Amino acid sequence: MKIKVWVYKKTQEEKFPTLKKYSEKAPASNKLATHQVKVSYEYKSVDGSSNSVIPPEQRIKGYRYGPQVVPISTAEWDAVKFKPEKGIKVLGFTDASKIKRHCYMKDVYLFIAEPGNTRATLAVSAIARAMKEMNAVAILRCVWRQGQQNVVVGVLTPNISQNDKIPDSFYFNVLPFAEDVREYQFPSFNSFPASWQPNDQQQKAADELVQMLDLAPSGKEALLPEFTPNPVLERFYRHLELKAKQPDAAVPPLDETLKKIIEPDPELVAENKSVFDALHRHFELKQNPKLKKSSRQWYQEKQSGSNAHVSGGQAVNSIENQPPVKIEKIGDLTPVQDFEAMMSQRDNPEWVEKAIKELREKILALLIHPDGEDKYQKAVECVAALRKGCIIEQEPGPYNDLMHRIRQYCEEKGIKSLPQLLASRDLTLISKSEAEDSNVTAEEARSFFVKMEPKPDV
Repeated sequence: MKIKVWVYKKTQEEKFPTLKKYSEKAPASNKLATHQVKVSYEYKSVDGSSNSVIPPEQRIKGYRYGPQVVPISTAEWDAVKFKPEKGIKVLGFTDASKIKRHCYMKDVYLFIAEPGNTRATLAVSAIARAMKEMNAVAILRCVWRQGQQNVVVGVLTPNISQNDKIPDSFYFNVLPFAEDVREYQFPSFNSFPASWQPNDQQQKAADELVQMLDLAPSGKEALLPEFTPNPVLERFYRHLELKAKQPDAAVPPLDETLKKIIEPDPELVAENKSVFDALHRHFELKQNPKLKKSSRQWYQEKQSGSNAHVSGGQAVNSIENQPPVKIEKIGDLTPVQDFEAMMSQRDNPEWVEKAIKELREKILALLIHPDGEDKYQKAVECVAALRKGCIIEQEPGPYNDLMHRIRQYCEEKGIKSLPQLLASRDLTLISKSEAEDSNVTAEEARSFFVKMEPKPDV
C-alpha cells in the first residue's frame, strides 16, 4: 500500500549567518567587482624530498582506524557507499509512551496528504485517527533525496485537525541510532547524605520561586515562541543594517525590546521581593573570592626568591586551589580514593566501566598477596567501595560476579577469616531491592556466606 504525501519543515533552527571573505584589492571605481576571495590548496610530500606539488590524481583519502590510517580510493568509497532509494516506509507501530521526548533529534517535519488527492487525504486521516484512538505512533524509515547516503529513522505522531477545512496530518521527529545516544549516568540524589539535600523550608522557598516566575499567571502567556525573536540574530541584523548605512557607526546599546526577552520582568521581581529574600535566607550562597595569584605564579616567585616567607595558611590555600588531578588508573597506595575519583569523572561514560574493572582486578590481587598486619583489611575496604559504587550506578553484575569468585577462592584455600570479615561488614551480594537489574533476592544475599559454614556431623 502506497500513500502520496508531501513533507514540510515545521520548525528549523535559524543558523547564524556565515561571514564571507572580502577582498579590497579591486579598485573602488569598479562597481561590478564582487570582492570575492577564492581559496585553493596545494599538497606537498611531508618527507621533504621533493618540493613539487602533488597532483589530484596522485592523492588518496585516508581514514583513521585506531593509531593507523587506512587509505581508501574513490572507486572503493563509491562501492562502499549505501545508496538507498528515495521514499518513506512504515516499519511498524508502538505505544506513544515508549518514545521518550528526550530522544527527539533535529528539526520537526509536517506530513500531509498530497493536495487534491482525495484518496490520499482519506487514508492519512483514517490512519491518524486510528493512531490517536489507540495512543500509538509509527516508526518510519526516511530517505529524503535520491542517492542520499543518510537514512533516518523517526517517529510519526498524529495531528488531528480541529477545523473541518484543514485535513489531518502527522508530525515527524528523527530518532537516534545507537551511536547517537550518550549514556551519561549520574548518581541519584537519594544516595547523598542528608546535609546535601534540601530541608522543608528550603524546598518551600524553591517552590515559591518557581510559582512566582510563572510565564502565564493571568492567562496571558509571555515569551510565545511564535512572537519571540532570537535576541542574538535580532541584534546582529540591526547592527548590520546600521553599518550598511553608517560604516563608522558604533555598536548600539541593547534594545529595550530585547531586554524583555533575556531578563526577568522587573515589575514581577519587585512585586515578589519577599520570595527572593526567603531564597537568600534559606540558601546561604557565598561568592568564591578570586585569588590574587595562582599556585603556579606562587611557586615561580618562591623559586626566584620573591615572597620567600609565606605563612602556613597561604601555602595551604595555594595547594587547595589547584585544579583536581584527573585519575586514569587505580594505583596501589590509595585504590579506594582513585576509584571514587574515576567514578566521578563524567566527561566519558567509559570511566565507570573502567573504574569497576580495575578495582575488581585490584581486589583479586590483594587477596592473593594480602598486606602484612592488615591482612585482608585493604581488600575489604575496596570491596565496600566497589559495592557502594555499583549500587549508585545500578551495575550489580560485576560486583556479584566478584563475590562469587571470592567465595570460591576462600573455599579452595580454606580461608575463613575473610568471609567472616565481609559478613561482619554486610558486604554480601547486591539484591534486587538495591539494584533493579540484580537477579538475587534479599534472602539469597543474607545467606550468601552462611552456605560456606560446614554442617555439623550428626
